[in-house]
Amino acid sequence: MPCRRASSGGQPVTAVAERRNIVIVGGSIAAVTAAQVLRAEGYAGELTMLSAEMQLPYSRVPLSKAVLAGSADQASCALPMSTDDVNVRLGQEVVGLDDQAHTIHVAEGGTIPFDGLIVASGARARRLSQPGQSGEYVVRDAADIPALAERLSTARTVAVVGAGFLGMEIASTCSKQGLDVTVIDRDPPLRRLLGAWLSALIVAEAESVGVRFVRAADGVRILGDGEVVGVGYGDTTLRPDVVISAVGDIPNTEWLSGSRLHTQGAVIIDQWCVAAPDVVAAGDVAAIRQPTGEVMRLPHWNNAVRQAQSAALSLLHGRDAPVATPDHYFWTEAFGMQIKVCGLIPNHEPPIILEHNDEKGSFLLQWVAADGGPIAAATVNRKMPVVKLRRLAAEVVATAS
Repeated sequence: MPCRRASSGGQPVTAVAERRNIVIVGGSIAAVTAAQVLRAEGYAGELTMLSAEMQLPYSRVPLSKAVLAGSADQASCALPMSTDDVNVRLGQEVVGLDDQAHTIHVAEGGTIPFDGLIVASGARARRLSQPGQSGEYVVRDAADIPALAERLSTARTVAVVGAGFLGMEIASTCSKQGLDVTVIDRDPPLRRLLGAWLSALIVAEAESVGVRFVRAADGVRILGDGEVVGVGYGDTTLRPDVVISAVGDIPNTEWLSGSRLHTQGAVIIDQWCVAAPDVVAAGDVAAIRQPTGEVMRLPHWNNAVRQAQSAALSLLHGRDAPVATPDHYFWTEAFGMQIKVCGLIPNHEPPIILEHNDEKGSFLLQWVAADGGPIAAATVNRKMPVVKLRRLAAEVVATAS
């Protein structure tokens, strides 16, 4: 039996070197990464992954692009993992956690014990429709795609609510399929994420292929008694054939409500991704409390991977594990533009254009603060190793006068 020691709060904690039964809740990239790290680190005990979905873990990145367009199938999204190393149990809805008894409750009945738990239950799409309304489409899970793709095949007009990365990717895919697309948001498209200059570049490209953009300062309403028939904003009504919402996500934390884990929408973790004694969390379900006290949720691929690495190592090595440093690196692809960003782009400051090829539509960009120090860098339709892009976001580059 694993030995137990007392935590600073008095609760027994499994000695990290004695873990024999680790359970991962979720089938996300964070879940897969954590499992891989545990095995690579030499963990030889029981390792169980509980996923609510009915297929093995996959990447969500292509869903809004190649998979929705029909140019790639869902099998191509599979994440590499060995079921010999992990006992993967699909269709397992987890409904409760008793963190004191170290047991997980599943919907089909019964409990699953653990001496180490990784919470990687992800998030679900936020919806605007009200109870009783049906026909609002979202793109979050693989199961969302077949019905939406079929509906788009007979549609002429589409309204995409939300002009963030996901909304713009969906709008791009729909436009390529010859659909008439309107994108609606409270804020200017991608402005918060990419700043005024770079977001305007993408919007101009989208408008050049006929996509319309609408500002809805007071928000958007889903219309229809029962079946969705359109959207409303202000005094305007729009009745497209298809309504797709891309308005953020909701962390899947309801199953933790009876536990002592702290949640503020997401599970609150420290820099080592620890949520409670013997419990760590990573990915879209988690938010890190920084040393300053700020709680930061960063639902991007690289942060999910970093947090999963730190979470797994924390279960094995405690505070000797590396902390999960926030990573402001992300990418998107829409309207023929492949964009990669390192750093936090300021809203109104234009970038320094280090390189530009008009024929390829490529850019190499850098943003600097008022004191001249670099704060962000980006490529548009230009290949560059991520390590170089990170360096560009942190180092001044001399430019010709």
